[in-house]
Amino acid sequence: MSTSSRPSGAVVVIGSGISGMQSALDLAEAGFKVYVVERGPAVAGHMPMLDKTFPTNDCSMCILSPRVADLGRHHNIEVLTLTEVTGLDGEPGDFTLSLYRHPRYVDESRCVSCGRCEQVCPREVPGEFNQGLAPRKVIYKPYAQAFPNAYVIDPQACVRCGACAEKCARKAIDHEMQGQERQIRAGAVILSPGFELFDPVSRPELGYGRFPNVVTSLQFERILSASGPYEGHLVRPSDGREPRRVAWLQCVGSREPRTGINYCSAVCCMYATKEAMVAREHSPGLETAIFYMDMRAYGKGFEQYYRRAREEYGVRYVPCVISEIKEVPGSRNLLLRYRDSGGAFREEEFDLVVLSAGMRPARGSGELAGVLGVELDGSGYCRHEEFNPVVTSRPGVYASGTFAGPRDIPETVTAASAAAGYVSRLLSAARHSETRVKEYPPERDVHREPPRVGVFVCNCGINIGSVVRVPEVVEYARTLPGVVYAGEFLFACAQDSLEKIRKIIASRNLNRVVVASCTPRTHAPLFQSVLKEAGLNPHLYEHVNIREHSSWVHRDQPAAATAKAKDLVRMAVARVRLLTPIGQTYTGINRSALVVGGGVAGLTAALSLAEQGYRTHLVEKEEALGGNARHLYYTLGGSDPQRYLRELTEKVTGHPLIRVYTGSTVVEAGGYPGNYHSRIKTPAGEMAIEHGAVVIATGAREARTEEYLYGKHPAVVTQRELEERLHRGEANDLGTVVMIQCVGSRTDQRPYCSRICCSQAIKNALKLKELDPRVRIFILYRDIRVYGLNEQYYTAARQKGIIFIRYGVEQKPVVEAAGDGLVVRVADPVLGAELAIEPDLLVLSTGVVPGEDNARLSQLFKVPLNGDGFFLEAHMKLRPVDFAAEGMYLCGLAHSPGLLGECITQANAAAMRAVTLLARDRLANVAETATVDEEICAGCGMCLKVCDYQARSLDPVRRVVEVNAALCQGCGACVAACPNGASRQKGYEKAQLLAMLEAV
Repeated sequence: MSTSSRPSGAVVVIGSGISGMQSALDLAEAGFKVYVVERGPAVAGHMPMLDKTFPTNDCSMCILSPRVADLGRHHNIEVLTLTEVTGLDGEPGDFTLSLYRHPRYVDESRCVSCGRCEQVCPREVPGEFNQGLAPRKVIYKPYAQAFPNAYVIDPQACVRCGACAEKCARKAIDHEMQGQERQIRAGAVILSPGFELFDPVSRPELGYGRFPNVVTSLQFERILSASGPYEGHLVRPSDGREPRRVAWLQCVGSREPRTGINYCSAVCCMYATKEAMVAREHSPGLETAIFYMDMRAYGKGFEQYYRRAREEYGVRYVPCVISEIKEVPGSRNLLLRYRDSGGAFREEEFDLVVLSAGMRPARGSGELAGVLGVELDGSGYCRHEEFNPVVTSRPGVYASGTFAGPRDIPETVTAASAAAGYVSRLLSAARHSETRVKEYPPERDVHREPPRVGVFVCNCGINIGSVVRVPEVVEYARTLPGVVYAGEFLFACAQDSLEKIRKIIASRNLNRVVVASCTPRTHAPLFQSVLKEAGLNPHLYEHVNIREHSSWVHRDQPAAATAKAKDLVRMAVARVRLLTPIGQTYTGINRSALVVGGGVAGLTAALSLAEQGYRTHLVEKEEALGGNARHLYYTLGGSDPQRYLRELTEKVTGHPLIRVYTGSTVVEAGGYPGNYHSRIKTPAGEMAIEHGAVVIATGAREARTEEYLYGKHPAVVTQRELEERLHRGEANDLGTVVMIQCVGSRTDQRPYCSRICCSQAIKNALKLKELDPRVRIFILYRDIRVYGLNEQYYTAARQKGIIFIRYGVEQKPVVEAAGDGLVVRVADPVLGAELAIEPDLLVLSTGVVPGEDNARLSQLFKVPLNGDGFFLEAHMKLRPVDFAAEGMYLCGLAHSPGLLGECITQANAAAMRAVTLLARDRLANVAETATVDEEICAGCGMCLKVCDYQARSLDPVRRVVEVNAALCQGCGACVAACPNGASRQKGYEKAQLLAMLEAV
């Protein structure tokens, strides 16, 4: 960028899947104008096609729709669909992008998505959204909740008969519409073009395309979905019959080095597990089997999910290699021929077979990389730095999501925030230079109006509508006092539904709103924003959770679930009629941050915050910075962690906006989002710090064990100890080395996978082979969990003669001392015999355990831990580095076990999420706060004792309690404790609550 020009405060995000949406929203919230360039006709990528998401089994659209709505409604985001990048010129901070926007043939500003054009269209083609299982018309809406909420014409299939244009009363259809060229100036670019599924047609032995009951995993998602071709009814495509036995085949288009696909697609094992579980919920008694090579349940909560599938859902897991699939004549059933783990060939018959197809780089991503001057690797993914996975070969251009390699949704979302963080660092001087402030219409005065209540009930597919009889609930709502409108929506949180609700509020002159849908935790703010846009106070609103409170707890009792939903709606209407507007107050923001933990994650988060322009306090309990990275000397990719750590530490300690406190601990914490305060104990004494956000990056510890003679025999070491020996040159003259995986992991006591152990073992094994190719190495494993692009190192290990032997949890290896040596006995399933190996060194992969301070910090900062003792994020999929409390974030091993590059990405993401708060001009306080009726307050102080937020104080002169509205979080504890009713809470007055009780 030339010194004379100001950097652009605009960013172009290419691709609008979950990754592109996350980057765009983060940047827009952090003060940048964002252009989202999407090649297809609608945003959101593949995620709308999914039925559920693992490991929570949340409805995919339920968690995605609010994000789509936020993107479509954000005043600083412009979405350009059907658009491609044709050129990129300039330098970081001052790029010019050339775009070409293909014609939609439908005017988005005129189309109201009424569907009349689709009804009269005479031609049908296979529908992409339903993966070819059902047709779509030539003029179509990509999916029900799509944004933009407008139809599009497929020009390749259209015969231009004119029927649609004649039917369109708004004259929105223009068959002569032309494409448009456009140029945009932007300071940076984020690439998120997504992925496509491997096409199993190239594997003819699996029968896809020949046998109708062989389907891909994404087709099976559509079969399960209530918005799919069979409305959520689990049936076979060939004859509509419910299957009794379903099989899943793993690694279809993954882990095939001979075909050039030498990577693991990272998600297939878990989505197959999810599909098997959900299929059992659709069809109790269904027999399910997953045929796999390694079950890669490596993520947070994944191993427990995998265990639940086996133990509670009866999913059968068969380790094997599939040979072929044949169709049984006459029945359309399928015969699977496979070789089991012992080498014997077997056959089984199934009604339906699901191919767990792997990921491939998105169509056109190679051409896109060429246009932007970005290098790709041998697999077609973006070439990136090992320690900075979002940094591409072209400065100012960053990679996100699956463009940098196969990954799951949480990793995709994390990478998206990390990429946004790099952009924010680059363009910090241009923050807020091209953004505008959203304006709402004046708020209507409803004090003198009688209640006019609107009730909006969400069907939500299988989540609600498969149990609750939604039309009955709607009809019942229409009979309730004060209700002037009641309606049903397939997905109430979708962008088009929100717009309809806004219009209905205006047209029916509603002044109170009830929404019955999923949890208010994620959805209530979305609907309240619609009220603001319609000119209503957002607190004239009541949310009814008929998913968790009705359908999910009464799955087998539709009548009871429906009756309960009616009760909940009746209670909500009774309360909402008595609600009054609540005024919003604001507080300023302390634009500094506290990072707790000085390992690589903490150092990275601190540096990112500082380079984005925010003062940062970094607290580390050890005397030295670096954490676990101080014990890493090389990586699978050949990078030097020690050099990286030195350079990172120098940048942090030398940055003028960072103050580092080593040998220090946080001993007190309080405050509220944007205005926290902490007290730290340092070698020089205690001191107070004020800050607006907190990042927890406290790391974790190497697990210790007493198994396999560790600590009792000098030839037994951990992987970390081996790495240190290799670094010091003390691992020479080894004839035989045995490594045992899952030592103390995946047990009842520690029921999670430590994620890093398989990569660590292969890394050390390859290093041993590099030093001495003659050394014999045996790795005894349960499942080899090197996922994503690291699969290539597993391939390299086998090629170099490293021997992998699978053991079962019922037949763990046995280690015995034999004089000065060792004997390791293990049953080899391939040979069908027990092996006795006499190693010179036995190496144990002991895994990762939570940090010893986690429980104390959890209480101090009032943030939760999961059952394993790691910190618990707000949402596993879409808020992976946020705590539920605003202004609190987490990253690194404090979150869960992860590789170094993953921890660095998380840290950059956490810093960016913190900046979305720190960059605001002010912060809205909790509106539904507590108040005190001073006339009846006795000054007893009972409420002070129960207030966890220090929001209340006793006036020593007047002897009455006062409330700090900025600190109050509206929990209501004070109201419950007050003996004479002086404490009250806005929005939860006694009359309102009594009305609910009377209604029920």
